[in-house]
Amino acid sequence: VQLQASGGGLVQAGGSLRLSCAASGRAFSSYVMGWFRQAPGKEREFVAAHDWRTGTYYADSVKGRFTVSRDNAENTVYLQMNSLKPEDTATYYCAASEDRTFVRSSSAFLYWGQGTQVTVSS
Repeated sequence: VQLQASGGGLVQAGGSLRLSCAASGRAFSSYVMGWFRQAPGKEREFVAAHDWRTGTYYADSVKGRFTVSRDNAENTVYLQMNSLKPEDTATYYCAASEDRTFVRSSSAFLYWGQGTQVTVSS
């Protein structure tokens, strides 16, 4: 599966952005779809994941502010980000996994998009 992320940009603190990740290839609905982010000088970290069988998962730092959703008919997963903070600034990556066990671990995701930059100004 190939992934193409989009929707990043520059936004003021308190603002919103919606990221999209379009997938090509078969069996999109069978994948766990995840969002990760990486800030300069920091390790890549889990943000959110969506498994249509078991539900949604969020990092504590974004819970209540971010919402992950997917449209299997459009082969697209979304990340709605509200109440953005400067510490949300990072490159955001979407990823696909066939492993339902470790949905918060980047090593479980085999397929990655190219990343989209999100910058939140204070």
